Amino acid sequence: MKCSLLNFSDGIVLIDSCIHEGLREKIDGLYLLGVGINSVSVLNSSMLFLFIFSLLPSQYWAEVYDLSPSQPLTQGQTLVSPGQIFELGFFSPNNSANKYVGMWHKSIFPRKIVWVANRENPLAVTDSLATLRIGSNGNLELVDGKQSSVWSTNVSVSTNGSAAVLLDNGTFVLKDDMGADLWQSLDYPGDSLLPSMLLGFDSSTRNWNLLTSWKGENDPSTGIFSVGLSAQTPTQIFIWKNGATPHWRSGPWDKSKFVGLPDMSTQYLSGFTLDDNVKQGTRYFSYSLYDNTLAYLEISSDGILKLMLLLNGENWSLNYAAPTNTCDSYGACGPFGFCKASDPPVCKCLKGFIPKSVDEWSKRNWTGGCVRRTRLSCERHTNTSVSSMGEKDGFWKMENLKIPDFHDYRTSLSNDVIEDCKTQCLSNCSCLAYAYVVNIGCLVWSKDLIDIQEFTSGGEDLFIRLAQTDLGDGKRTKLIVSLTAIFVISILGSIVFGFHRFSARKKGNIKVTTKHFESIETTETSRDILLECIREHDRAEQFMYNYDSILIATNNFSSSNKLGEGGFGPVYKGKLQEGKEIAVKRLSRSSGQGVEEFKNEMLLISKLQHKNLVKIMGCCVTEDEKLLIYEFMENKSLDTLLFDLSRRAELDWARRFNIIQGVARGLLYLHHDSCLKVIHRDLKVSNILLDEKMNPKISDFGLARIVRGTQDLENTQKVVGTRGYMSPEYAMGGIFSEKSDVYSFGVLVLEIISGRKNNSFYYNDQLPSLLAYAWHLWSEGRGLELVDEVLADLYSSSEVMRCLQIGLLCVQDNAVDRPSMPEVVFMLSSNTDSPQPMKPTFTFHNAVSPQPQYVKSPCSGNEASITVIEGR
Repeated sequence: MKCSLLNFSDGIVLIDSCIHEGLREKIDGLYLLGVGINSVSVLNSSMLFLFIFSLLPSQYWAEVYDLSPSQPLTQGQTLVSPGQIFELGFFSPNNSANKYVGMWHKSIFPRKIVWVANRENPLAVTDSLATLRIGSNGNLELVDGKQSSVWSTNVSVSTNGSAAVLLDNGTFVLKDDMGADLWQSLDYPGDSLLPSMLLGFDSSTRNWNLLTSWKGENDPSTGIFSVGLSAQTPTQIFIWKNGATPHWRSGPWDKSKFVGLPDMSTQYLSGFTLDDNVKQGTRYFSYSLYDNTLAYLEISSDGILKLMLLLNGENWSLNYAAPTNTCDSYGACGPFGFCKASDPPVCKCLKGFIPKSVDEWSKRNWTGGCVRRTRLSCERHTNTSVSSMGEKDGFWKMENLKIPDFHDYRTSLSNDVIEDCKTQCLSNCSCLAYAYVVNIGCLVWSKDLIDIQEFTSGGEDLFIRLAQTDLGDGKRTKLIVSLTAIFVISILGSIVFGFHRFSARKKGNIKVTTKHFESIETTETSRDILLECIREHDRAEQFMYNYDSILIATNNFSSSNKLGEGGFGPVYKGKLQEGKEIAVKRLSRSSGQGVEEFKNEMLLISKLQHKNLVKIMGCCVTEDEKLLIYEFMENKSLDTLLFDLSRRAELDWARRFNIIQGVARGLLYLHHDSCLKVIHRDLKVSNILLDEKMNPKISDFGLARIVRGTQDLENTQKVVGTRGYMSPEYAMGGIFSEKSDVYSFGVLVLEIISGRKNNSFYYNDQLPSLLAYAWHLWSEGRGLELVDEVLADLYSSSEVMRCLQIGLLCVQDNAVDRPSMPEVVFMLSSNTDSPQPMKPTFTFHNAVSPQPQYVKSPCSGNEASITVIEGR
């Protein structure tokens, strides 16, 4: 804002009415103090002049609006656009040792540098005499304190009357004396694209407008990532790494949006424009916002493309970012693989293809991709008799895809565009797939299909060429089967029923109910309570499996199939004849506890149905063999990931928080929502199984006890459980309740946060356990130091502190002080204030007092075994 000075007859200097309002208020305040126009005795004219200008913020007296040969830009000054939108000046990123000339949005914080002049040639931060000026040859130039040129526009200037201005659209322009543009910054973008700036190329001049990332947060020099348009038609936006390696792509432009971005606006006036002038050889992408909202599109130093908008007039807000997950990365699943972020493991082979290297895929290295299972018919046959043999190739349709990176482009010629596209592809044996995209036409692929992503919604349809055997039954076969079924359905029904009975007798897959266990004696009341509940509810029948079928499924209980071992006995992976994978728990012959646990788990878990409880499929009882068959959990138990230094990074904070919430919901069901009130009594990390989506399922109900709804406490003469997870009242007195499970849950939460075992943790004599260490950090306000180091800073501090507080509440010494599971679930899902935990003195005292004698079951194979304290 320019302000002129007014001289009054009494020698007092005042500022014109265009003065900044904040300064006017301060001047007005002088009158309140009795300092007016007539107070010359107090302030003479020169003193008042200096006083007023000392009140004026530096940006008002340091702002300039154009650069000319007589008006350079010095340090302490900024060049400002007419509408006070952009500002250009000297800066040092994050107080680094280097200094640059750059441009940013005025009065918006945090400040984002959107263009840098001398990004490859920094000034020393100590150089206070550097200036940006119009040189003797009419060019803009940046000179250091020794007057050596550091950066220049270096264009041909025919006049010495040039000047430089900063426009309200963020363009820094050098003009001649007639007002014609000689040079402009938008032709030399940095890491940011402003509205109305152009991203693309001019093929005639070989001039490419690319965004290039900074090398680091403190270093504006050119980094390894760049963003630009591809030369292919239709074009795509690419992020390249090291100049040539694709890092991410947008999918092709369909005249309104990029089809690989399903959330991108499809409105005609969305603000996104791609001008493809074939005659002139130019292709440029730009964007503008209908309400003139300030924005910038940047490529970060770590390769993330971000669109930032100024929504509230003060701070930047992230509107879009890519890549944000594994599937966004170019070619994440290799050739002929596709990626689906919502369905772990995220990479799978296309239909008709298998992993190129099974070993690599088992290690989650998918970049090698997949290979075709069956050669195409057109490759195996060259004569026309193939069609009469019914061996023609066909197409498999996939929906909601980010279609592969493509090589060829065809325009359909007939009105029946999709069929025409199919015909074109089928007539050429080198055509591997096709897609018809509205406003683009027919796209065909003749090379590897790479960078395919499946969305939950949006995307395009892709038709993949497969051999007939990989497609399944053809239309002719389906028609025959359909017609035949009309006449023989009753016969087929009889055959199927008879075959099922025969198969059931042969395999031993017979429905089993509670009657199968009447021959097994028990002295516990749990079974009586269970049978009472079963009589009140529908019976849930389970399969009784034949022992021979389990031997085959587990490869005769091969050691290579062994998943682990607990107090009950070993657990094996198996695969039934119909292809379903199972987990088989085998009662150890040497286990003196197994018969009761076997009955308990078989009868109990068959009545408990919850998404966070493991599902039992059946059992097998023959002579001295007792087996329980469960659904197979692909990611095994939580401890195999959490305590494995090479794999625990797979458990990011989002997954850990989801596991904590899932276990809490499972316990809530056991304690309150099921037809039985069940106390698990052996909740621990190794008894939490993870499915293919990393969802937790509570397992191992062999030690669980059923209590009547009116009972809060029970007492037992045989304390069973695992050291480190048992509550004080249970470990020392045999008293258990639902609060015993709450204590175990608290230990589990602290282990998940820290990635450390409570049983083997030792810090020092004063902090002998994980619980003591967690309390110590919490009490000193350093709770975040407990977080597993592999998470680095990639976690929600509020969620971590909430979970830490809940964990410490759950491990309090007195059972009455611990929250119930309904309260735990509520606290996990809300941001309301929770009670403050008390110091768990038992945890500290337990390390220096005589330990109770734990006798491990002789059949235990690891620390996950059942531990027993016999009552006196």
